[in-house]
Amino acid sequence: MRRIVYAGGTLYTGDAIAEALLAYARALARNGTADTVFVPAHTAEGDDGTIELLVGPASQLVSEPVELAGPELADDDLVERLRTLTAELEPRRPEAQSAADVDLTDDIG
Repeated sequence: MRRIVYAGGTLYTGDAIAEALLAYARALARNGTADTVFVPAHTAEGDDGTIELLVGPASQLVSEPVELAGPELADDDLVERLRTLTAELEPRRPEAQSAADVDLTDDIG
């Protein structure tokens, strides 16, 4: 389980959710944009629910491991969606051509 400190508040969520959330926040910041994300969490007061977070260039998220009683919070669909959104924001790298794909006959006069 991870404790996330955000805007002076604290929430607790699963490891995979926290990891995907921070990676997405980093990608948003690199691109100078923001998004609202709904994260399943336990609050510091012990309430369970969904927390709405605005993440982007100005977000200051801190995540640290904690030991809490009860099951690890998980949301595989959210984690996959955040990973997809993060990948879409990553810089594109040119694909390398293999030697088999290069037509060398064009250079022959």
